[in-house]
Amino acid sequence: MNTPENFNEPPVLAIPAAEARAQMLQIYPPKTRKKREKQLLINDPTAPPEINANSRTIPGIITQRGCTYAGCRGVVIGPIYDILHITHGPIGCGFYSWLSRRNLVKPRNSDETNFMQYSMSTDMQEDQIIFGGEKKLRAAIQEAYDIFHPKAISIYATCPVGLIGDDIHTVAREMKEKLGINIFAFSCEGYKGVSQSAGHHIANNGVFKHIVGLDDTPVEAEFTINILGEYNIGGDAWAIDQLLQKCGIKVVATLSGDVSYDDICRSHTAQLNTVMCHRSINYMAEMMEVKFGIPWIKANFIGADATAKTLRKIATYFESQKLKDRVEEVIAQEQAELRPVREQVTARCQGKTAALFVGGSRAHHYQDLFRDIGMTPISAGYEFAHRDDYEGRAVLPIIKIDADSRNIEELEVTPDATRFRPRKTEEENARLAAAGFSYKDYDGMMREMKRGTLVIDDISHHEMEKLIELYRPDVICSGIKDKFVIEKMGVPCKQLHSYDYGGPYAAFTGAANFYQEIDRLVNTKVWQYVTPPWKREPRLEARFTQQDKRDKTAAGDEPKKYGRNNGTAAASEV
Repeated sequence: MNTPENFNEPPVLAIPAAEARAQMLQIYPPKTRKKREKQLLINDPTAPPEINANSRTIPGIITQRGCTYAGCRGVVIGPIYDILHITHGPIGCGFYSWLSRRNLVKPRNSDETNFMQYSMSTDMQEDQIIFGGEKKLRAAIQEAYDIFHPKAISIYATCPVGLIGDDIHTVAREMKEKLGINIFAFSCEGYKGVSQSAGHHIANNGVFKHIVGLDDTPVEAEFTINILGEYNIGGDAWAIDQLLQKCGIKVVATLSGDVSYDDICRSHTAQLNTVMCHRSINYMAEMMEVKFGIPWIKANFIGADATAKTLRKIATYFESQKLKDRVEEVIAQEQAELRPVREQVTARCQGKTAALFVGGSRAHHYQDLFRDIGMTPISAGYEFAHRDDYEGRAVLPIIKIDADSRNIEELEVTPDATRFRPRKTEEENARLAAAGFSYKDYDGMMREMKRGTLVIDDISHHEMEKLIELYRPDVICSGIKDKFVIEKMGVPCKQLHSYDYGGPYAAFTGAANFYQEIDRLVNTKVWQYVTPPWKREPRLEARFTQQDKRDKTAAGDEPKKYGRNNGTAAASEV
């Protein structure tokens, strides 16, 4: 973690953060404002304030979030390229999750099929919604097997499936016995959680139960690791793997970027787990440690300084002087090649500002890339984070389990009777601890942001527009749902869900790509010719008032009711 001293000096802002926060919240009715106040905070890196995260989006607020199905099928399982994925539900859900995140893959062998090229769905129609779709699911599995003969088939439930009660798990067991291949299902109905985060958890449970540990064949290498929470958007996993190969470190499995079914089957043989996206896959890291004895550390290969720090920490874990020396050689070589690009871009971008509102680890990790070139993140937040993603893992014991979280199965994991093997002895762990090494060391995003910056969970479009109006950041990193809204306001938006067809941005080579793309984005003159809507034309704003109710009552009319406060919405031009 960066030292808190680096972040105690607040950024220079056009108006104080407290005033900006008040203006963002001002438009909301009292009940909504009360909730959003807990999700829109002013940061203190030394003592992060408690944030309300992983709570339901308020109806009527436009959110960037996805559904539980998207988190399971679209994020965690989908990038496993040689599993045949079948979406059980109407065609829209299957089409939505088809190649929308640019998870790049290279099949290892010529006889492997890249099933990511296909969008497979049972395409449920009205009669299946009424009478049940299990028969159609069985037929779809049989047809897919007859055509492709895959190693494994996964089935994903969508909202209608959960509502009508199709038993996809029984169908999976029956077809597994009939066909003799691994077939498993995920009850990841879109409505099951408050966001895609629930789908991540469900996916972790399913992969752990049905795939991890099926092949005990060890990978022949001196230093072996898994990379968890890296999905090879734009080739990130390839850049990381190439870097680690230079150091002499073998990646057994990357969950789940450019990864095969066989890789995951033997992932439990690795010596160390490194976690990139904490939110999407920390469950897997914990379960693998309990069952197989593999410890895990938080890693970050985004940003030159962060990448160097992660490499050094991996080398420290293995306690090999040969590896440490090699890592230092590689870092020196890579930084020497990167330095001219970094210095050139820094000279053009120094002092500019950025805001990041992305899921997973990206709103956190990508701040390192901006800091590398002298830019200041003035606001950031996640789409689907939990409190520990903001405040750090120290708050885990005090987080209350709510009704939505109880919808997700908690696996009871115990040490494997024959395969549990602690990778380090007590003496070795004590020696590492004495040298300053720590496991599970995730301190959250807030501790690595400046004092006085705005932390906004599940940002709404109104709050985004107000942030631009008040601060006009030089660039905003966000998703496709608001990318073009942001750019119509005269601010460039770097889309970090699928990289706008750019990348890779990981490791040192990816950092150079990112620096140059940000330089082109923030220093082009085109944005000064875009006039924001509030400067170009009047707009309508709604306000809640009791006066309309009193006026209608006095006239003898029954007022319409809008919510519990029975207030009406009045529009005024500004």
